[in-house]
Amino acid sequence: MNEQKKAELDPSRIALSAGTRASYGLGDVSCNVVFGMITTLLTLFYTDYVGVPIATVGVVMLLSRIFDGVSDVIMGVIVSKTKSKWGMARPWILWASLPYCICAVLLFTVPHSTAMVQFIYMIVTYNLCTTVCYTAINVPYGTLSTRMTRISHERDMLAVFRMGMSPMGKILSVTLTMPLVKLFGNDQSAWIKTMSIWAVFALIMLIICFVRCKETVPLKIIPKENKPKAKKTLKSLLTNQYFWSTTILWTLTCLHTTIVGTTLPYYCKYIFGNDGYVYSMLYFLETIMLVVSAMICPLFLKKFGKRNVSLAGAILAVIAQASFFFGTKSLILAAVTILIRSIGVGQLNAVIFGMMGDAVDFGEWKSGLRQEALVFGGGSLGFKFGTGIASAVLTVMMSAAGYISSTTGSVKQPESAILMIKNIYVWGPILVWVVAVIVLILYKLDKKYKGIMDELGEREVSGEM
Repeated sequence: MNEQKKAELDPSRIALSAGTRASYGLGDVSCNVVFGMITTLLTLFYTDYVGVPIATVGVVMLLSRIFDGVSDVIMGVIVSKTKSKWGMARPWILWASLPYCICAVLLFTVPHSTAMVQFIYMIVTYNLCTTVCYTAINVPYGTLSTRMTRISHERDMLAVFRMGMSPMGKILSVTLTMPLVKLFGNDQSAWIKTMSIWAVFALIMLIICFVRCKETVPLKIIPKENKPKAKKTLKSLLTNQYFWSTTILWTLTCLHTTIVGTTLPYYCKYIFGNDGYVYSMLYFLETIMLVVSAMICPLFLKKFGKRNVSLAGAILAVIAQASFFFGTKSLILAAVTILIRSIGVGQLNAVIFGMMGDAVDFGEWKSGLRQEALVFGGGSLGFKFGTGIASAVLTVMMSAAGYISSTTGSVKQPESAILMIKNIYVWGPILVWVVAVIVLILYKLDKKYKGIMDELGEREVSGEM
């Protein structure tokens, strides 16, 4: 049977083109253009350009996680119930893109007013951007990969393109933001102008993702009387051990990103003495190596599997970060550590969403329920839990250490605050990747997956599904 005939019978089983894979990857590039700023430089903007006390920033981040925990579950349910001419997940990329980009700019328009007014403004805009708009894009975006193809390897390649391309968003925005801010006047207005540029780029890429990425897996129309009850649906999700494994692993990668992203600008400013080109250089090294690492990952996937490749990467990340103890004030050692660590981190980044797709298949095999939106909703929750809780805890720790906020960023910090910044940056990634190693050692789905898919195919042929 030729490929055209196969496509006519079931287009969801046809390999995706490189252009489609790249267009899908642009969705996460866009998200990282905006969210990269939120997880790296937003805290520095709040404390050193608006003068918001770092403890207040921590409270905003912490309270926002309460709303986030609800929003991901709600969005997962909404996506699973969406029926449109564009499919189940794809239309949300279009509907939420413009509001998301507008809210991203509003994050940086904090008024110079009373502490209470600033607090209210920050918590409203932060939650509009992350809790509402980001959730409305990211949960459907993750789900979209399982709607574009039934082929596990194709989902792996979508994940590779996604995580290989996503750092480009950070390279574009984060590494160029500080030079642009200084070029535009090094004040709050300069931040607003810079963020507006990134928002336009993000919007264009989201539209391309929407246009090029089609849902080919047919929507199953289940009669109302046959739909599973909420209790059964929830039980099916919570008893899927690989849902928990992948959610924890994604949370850990986000913890790492937030710890490094939040503390690196402070580390460069107060330990290396340069938060301009030095920070941009180190962040560029990390993100570009994540791209390279993700792109070479497919060379090892078929032979070693997702679990073994990511486990080797996690171990490498621990070893690389531990080597930084030999010279925490050495810029050269910092660069070398970042390069090697990123090779390891990039392996799990490249395959985590393919692992989530496999968890969807495992859940369908185990319970008979296919829960793409809820599984990826859990992934989105893990992302925001990892970024939000980490940001909150980091700011509380820095506040407890005596960090001083200002509107000029030229205050001399106490030694206790500088020591805290150093300890967080050095120890944080080690703890994160040790936990990742433990979780990956316990992950066994790769060995079972072929048998599971064979059985699902037999059920489909026999009409059991």
